[in-house]
Amino acid sequence: MSSGDRKNGVPATVTSIPLVDAHAPKVDPSIGDLVKDTTAQISTLVRAEVELAKAELTRDVKKGLTGSVFFILALVVLFYSTFFFFLFLAVLLDLWLWTWVAYLIVFGLMVLTTVVFALLGYLKVRRIRGPQQTITSVKEAREALVPGQAKSAGKPSATLESTADPSGW
Repeated sequence: MSSGDRKNGVPATVTSIPLVDAHAPKVDPSIGDLVKDTTAQISTLVRAEVELAKAELTRDVKKGLTGSVFFILALVVLFYSTFFFFLFLAVLLDLWLWTWVAYLIVFGLMVLTTVVFALLGYLKVRRIRGPQQTITSVKEAREALVPGQAKSAGKPSATLESTADPSGW
């Protein structure tokens, strides 16, 4: 707007004021409008599925890292165990038993400690299930988008639980 279009700081003419809602759906949308809306909705759906998969995988990676800490602890106890404590225990047992029996008992305790930490790590890693919500959501989206698919209410989760692989894949 030039300075000649203004009178006392107020524009002399208003360029345009929309009288209808630009985002309101059209009464009779054209095929092009329907295709454009469908494309935008599918694009949004795909982005949401990718975000869900990333969130689930991040959660599972964190669980895997937590489980691996127990495996690391098991290795530390196995190879670098608390040497002086176990040596003290062996010398203490040597007061009442033969030396070789005392050291054998201490070795058994070290192996038992290692097995316990390895079992804890295994139990933690075994809980990883994979992106089950994403798999279910993608199956539902496929059923909704492909014509002629039989709608099965509540069955996608039943098929996931019946798989032999605990990761859900």
